[in-house]
Amino acid sequence: MELTEIRINLRNEEKLKAFVHVTFDDVFIVRGLKVINGKDGLFVCMPSRKLPDGSYKDIAHPIVDDFRIRLEKEILDKYAEEVSNQVNDSEVTE
Repeated sequence: MELTEIRINLRNEEKLKAFVHVTFDDVFIVRGLKVINGKDGLFVCMPSRKLPDGSYKDIAHPIVDDFRIRLEKEILDKYAEEVSNQVNDSEVTE
């Protein structure tokens, strides 16, 4: 399965750093992933919904660890690229 597009929507919040949309094989999109700044650094949260008891349940998620690792790495690499581009853009306009 190929990740054909990763779209990052940067956020300037303490914990939430970005919303992410991922397209697979140019035919299937998953929206609502998040880049979160946790106590041990950045990580990716899968799209989820809040249950009546207040807990959250993933709507979609990888079931194979190798794919989860690959997905998270590609998203975090793209996130770092977007952050770098934003910094470079702000330096150019100053």
